[in-house]
Amino acid sequence: MKKYDKEKYLKLLRNDYKNTYEVAEEIINLKAILNLPKGTEMFLSDIHGEYEPFVHILNNGGGIIRSKIDDVFENSITQKERNALATLIYYPEEKLKLIKREIKDIDEWYRITLYRLILVAREVSSKYTRSKVRKAITGGFKYIIDELLHSQREEKDKGRYYREIIQTIIELKQAEAFIIEISNLIKRMAIDHLHIIGDIFDRGKHPELVIDRLMKFHSLDIQWGNHDILWMGAAKGNKACIATVIRICARYSNIEILEEAYGINIRPLSTFAMQTYANDECNSFMPKVFDSTKYDDSDKNNIAKIHKAITIIQFKLEGQMIKNHPEYNLNDRLLLDKMNLEKGKVNIYGNEYEITEKNFPTLNPKDVYELTSEEEEIIERLTDSFKHSKELKEHIDFLCKKGSVYTVFNDNLLFHGCIPMTEEGEFKEIQFCGKHYKGKAYLDVIEETINKICSNSEKDSKQSTDIMWFLWISPNSPFFGKDKMATFESYFVKDKQTHREIKNPYYTQVENEEICNKILKEFNIQNIENAHIINGHVPVKAKDGESPIRANGKLLVIDGGFAKSYSQKTGNAGYILTYNSNGLLLSQNKPFESIEKAIREEKDIISEIVVKKKGVYRKTVGDTDIGKKLKEQIDDLLQLLQAYKTGEIKEVY
Repeated sequence: MKKYDKEKYLKLLRNDYKNTYEVAEEIINLKAILNLPKGTEMFLSDIHGEYEPFVHILNNGGGIIRSKIDDVFENSITQKERNALATLIYYPEEKLKLIKREIKDIDEWYRITLYRLILVAREVSSKYTRSKVRKAITGGFKYIIDELLHSQREEKDKGRYYREIIQTIIELKQAEAFIIEISNLIKRMAIDHLHIIGDIFDRGKHPELVIDRLMKFHSLDIQWGNHDILWMGAAKGNKACIATVIRICARYSNIEILEEAYGINIRPLSTFAMQTYANDECNSFMPKVFDSTKYDDSDKNNIAKIHKAITIIQFKLEGQMIKNHPEYNLNDRLLLDKMNLEKGKVNIYGNEYEITEKNFPTLNPKDVYELTSEEEEIIERLTDSFKHSKELKEHIDFLCKKGSVYTVFNDNLLFHGCIPMTEEGEFKEIQFCGKHYKGKAYLDVIEETINKICSNSEKDSKQSTDIMWFLWISPNSPFFGKDKMATFESYFVKDKQTHREIKNPYYTQVENEEICNKILKEFNIQNIENAHIINGHVPVKAKDGESPIRANGKLLVIDGGFAKSYSQKTGNAGYILTYNSNGLLLSQNKPFESIEKAIREEKDIISEIVVKKKGVYRKTVGDTDIGKKLKEQIDDLLQLLQAYKTGEIKEVY
């Protein structure tokens, strides 16, 4: 830094620290913080709209809160009482309603419970500064909670003071409000930072509620997944992305996401589907997941018709995209024109296969990729709805702001899918927007491009939103990473061998620890020995013996199948990775039934520890990325202190 720039910067810094005493006080404070234990990070991936298990995991801190309760009370209260206390912390408002109907001496229950909650809050917040804990109290009782957390009732002089606070809270009928506030504080302090490694959308019923909850979370980052990219492309008006989003909603019987959550009007599509496929049973298009308590058979048949109508529209739009973009190298996905409906066959890669559907009334034999006038009008109206949905825009703007292709955080490399590689273990060179890239440079240029699209700096360019579709479907996309997206085959071809999607060589190469280290070096990670790659995207089939741990622990795959539609394949309901001052803890979840059952029966998500990787020493804030920034601040403050001492800059009192 030049002398002039340095002097200018120090004078700006003086606005916050006006004299020697203020500078010294802040240096002392920051140096002390460096020696605190590092905060707990939690990693989740592939939520896929499954709001209830997601919110429960946030509420229980990935098992941390229950662990703290056991630490404090294992030898003093029963397991049943510990279960009840945990459920109260997770869902204080809902649980209090039940308790008030069941407990006769509610004041006595309040007194005992308040003492217990304070002890748990002390345990959870013990590694944070008093200032940080106070700032985390977002509602009322800030002063009172601060006093209770830092007063010891066993102390002779403060015991009566402590008891009087508790008693007065109860007498003033504030116990419920206080329980809710301190429960929220416990949940807030359990997880210091949250990482979402892609795929918030699709399959599950409430991705919008997941995003609403994430928008309120105190500290997080998001790595985009392929399904997030799809919705981002749809929100920006790409028609192929829009058709695909609607198809997936129909496939999983989640049309209400579009109508109720985002105000997308699908009535024109529904009317068209009922008329066009009135005499078609659409058996291949029955919803994959169907809630019989919400819909009857008539609804199911109507959804199947909508499903078929939008699927054909999607394939037509994709065909147009492929023809308009020869640089995407996706000609092998032009399959509508390879069908021979008279023979009931389709030609794929030179081989003929029997097809399951023969009723395609909207296909023009002269140009199968041409939309009918009705289809054209429908997709235009849907595009207008997607682009002007206020709720969807708010959520996509949040994804753009908080999201990235990859993140390096505390020596861990986080990304959803893969880094395209060759069979030889080299980074694959890929043409993107007219230039060639590979490795980190490829992911960087993708992020730069997405950020431009998000910021609307290319809002009039249809070409820019087409890239979002390319990133959803291309074998060269780091979000997808398979040789093809076999959507056509899975709908129309009987031979299931054609449904197979071959993964990019990345997925076999990273079984090798040397390859993992090579990737970590590519992303400029210095502490290779303690670094990890953390991925989602590919469900881990635990029931078949698959492990989420690869390459001697260098790679962790934490998509165990959050989505209910995956549970039968995987045998579990996702993985939770937590990283605290003691090391890494990877847990496997069993399927979660419901929040209602969790509250009434005090049932938690059952987690089994898969791996516990303990560090050689307990990590402090000074060992983290935040610690590096604090050390830089200390260096700057030391320079300001020296400038005050020499008179180079005058102090203010």
